[in-house]
Amino acid sequence: MNIRDLFKFTLLPALLIITLLPGAGTAQTKPPAGANIAAVTPDNAIMLTVFLKHDQSRPLSTLKAQLAKQEFHTVFPPAGVEVVSWNITMGIGQVIVLRLPASRLAEVNLAIENTAWGVYETEFYPTYDFMPIAQREQAQARQTTAQ
Repeated sequence: MNIRDLFKFTLLPALLIITLLPGAGTAQTKPPAGANIAAVTPDNAIMLTVFLKHDQSRPLSTLKAQLAKQEFHTVFPPAGVEVVSWNITMGIGQVIVLRLPASRLAEVNLAIENTAWGVYETEFYPTYDFMPIAQREQAQARQTTAQ
């Protein structure tokens, strides 16, 4: 067996398993009882935009029933994770912006994996609040043109 075959038949499948099933035996959607839940502070806060694209091949009532069975609305978002906005964007689905401590990112991911998959295709985008920067730049630009 040459090195290419070794990689193709041994290492590649192992890497796929490791990548697709990280922590499968220890996955939790809620922190253990009594666990110290990190608070959002300026030095640890992240924002995450979540796209939940619903399966348009199935009726809405079926999707809602599956969400209830999977306890989506009980688990997501995890307690203590701030929902900045939660909107329906026609043609896309639900667009949710969350603010959370970086240390809780895996918890949010697991909440979605365990309760939303099968109903939604999901996309995640790191996000930040640009409003203070935009306002400052606008004020500076207006001040410059006013002089």
